Amino acid sequence: MYDVIVIGGSFAGQAAAIQLARARMSVLLIDAGLPRNRFADASHGFLGQDGKAPNTIMREATAQLRRYPNAQILQNDAQKVARNGKTFTVSLANGAKFQTKRLILATGVSDTLPDIPGVAERWGKTVLHCPYCHGYEIRNHQLGIIATNPMSIHQATLIPDWGPTTYFTQGIYEPDPEQAMLLNKRGVVIERTPIISLIGDAPGLDAVKLADGRLIEVAAVFTVPKTRPASPIAEDLGCILENGPSGPFIKVDTWGATSVSGVYVTGDAANPMHNATVAAASGVLAGIAAHQSLARA
Repeated sequence: MYDVIVIGGSFAGQAAAIQLARARMSVLLIDAGLPRNRFADASHGFLGQDGKAPNTIMREATAQLRRYPNAQILQNDAQKVARNGKTFTVSLANGAKFQTKRLILATGVSDTLPDIPGVAERWGKTVLHCPYCHGYEIRNHQLGIIATNPMSIHQATLIPDWGPTTYFTQGIYEPDPEQAMLLNKRGVVIERTPIISLIGDAPGLDAVKLADGRLIEVAAVFTVPKTRPASPIAEDLGCILENGPSGPFIKVDTWGATSVSGVYVTGDAANPMHNATVAAASGVLAGIAAHQSLARA
């Protein structure tokens, strides 16, 4: 019986696990090895880690966690969690089962990208979601926003700080008069003809092709993918979900506690704002909260 099992070993999960290890709790970190950021070459804006590859950061974090004898790490896929009174049983893909008093889910989200030829093979390279994470590297180039929901207009107001910007409405997400005035003030070009494909040697990007045959030169495009929790475990346990701008996420309090006693969710799955630093910070809070709940038990 572990004090805490953490499912998910990227920024949020690692941050939670090391807090628990330092609190001398018995902690098991289970990771399937498929982090959302695996498509990115570098992580930016993360204190002390700017420019490092995400997998390098995670290797170092894993090595640091292994120094604690009360922490264990397993690379496997946690497929199911059953509640047994005040404890939980975690079942893995290889048939192994482990019991725990508290559960932290750091399983992230899955992305559904715009159904446009050329988008998927450029994801994380020249098709991007976060200007704070990737904008500086493509500064002063022609940039675009592929609209996927009303929040895309908000994104379009920000991108000009990195380069000349075209907002592609895809014929659906039209700015209202007030928004159009702001975009005009920011120097954003509004293009209403839909993009039908991306042009260039992937993962590079030279231009987008429009439905009327025109080519618009861009070096990178930003888009907001549709998201949902990557694992069904929280929902299967009965955790309440909320709707965010890009899709559902798990409802938690400030400390990551869900509507189900003993279950915490941290990282992208519990926050509509997806950012490595924010994810790691939420992992710290969830780890501390799980420890303190055990102290009160």
